[in-house]
Amino acid sequence: MIKGNKIGLILGLLVVSGALIHSVSTETKNAITRQGTTQYFPVSVDFAGEKTPLNISDVRERFDRELLVNANLHSSTILILKRANRIFPIMEPILKKNGIPDDFKYLAVIESNLTNAVSPAGARGIWQFMPATARENGMEVTETVDERYHLEKATEAACKYLIQAKEKFGNWTLAAAAYNGGTAGVNKQIESQKVASYYDLLLNEETSRYVFRILALKEIMKTPTNFGFTISSEELYNYIPTKKVEVDSSITNLASFAIGQGINYKILKIHNPWLRDTKLLNPNKKKYEIEIPTEGY
Repeated sequence: MIKGNKIGLILGLLVVSGALIHSVSTETKNAITRQGTTQYFPVSVDFAGEKTPLNISDVRERFDRELLVNANLHSSTILILKRANRIFPIMEPILKKNGIPDDFKYLAVIESNLTNAVSPAGARGIWQFMPATARENGMEVTETVDERYHLEKATEAACKYLIQAKEKFGNWTLAAAAYNGGTAGVNKQIESQKVASYYDLLLNEETSRYVFRILALKEIMKTPTNFGFTISSEELYNYIPTKKVEVDSSITNLASFAIGQGINYKILKIHNPWLRDTKLLNPNKKKYEIEIPTEGY
């Protein structure tokens, strides 16, 4: 009887210890990943299919910094997630058509938070082009027309720039870095430091953080629940369908033009932010396409 009790006790201890081991293992896993919280850290990441070497200590720390910063900017990150539902469907097919990896849509996110931002240096629009660079890549920039605010044309221009940068550097990660630091600037550092990887370069703080910010927003926006963000489909900002009205002459009063199209001046400017004045001067009879929403108002 005593022997039987001993066996039972031993078996009981084994069951309890096994449960404890399993419990510790799960807790350890949660402590490492923190999935579902703003401290979640992915096991591996890549940009445009190019693996990020998280085994390098400073690379891991720099990525961790951007994850923590952006996961804890709650209102800003939630707004980005909502805007992306409206803007990404316009950008994605243009990137695909031009052979640009889909991950570059997150570059636009860190440039502008998906708004028509204006930088202190004078860069404008979702893709944040400076005037000279915009013109070099085929966009019109005048007092009355600024196509840096035209999402489709600005995305096309960004594709053109990125293709040239990829041809120069041979990989998409450095092409992304060049969007911030300039092709000449990044190339100068590659030559002086005698390395070929973005992750081996010592760069100014902005360019040094740049790709890591893209990676962080990519991870958060791909799987927001991993970082504690839960947004229902009803909360997202929806794409509003439009029709394109072609004009090849001047419009002396955009408010009157808008009313003639069944909308108002405010709505016209929301959907055509590239129209920068109360009129459209067009002495050369250039063809413009003005977007008029077909529903949503």
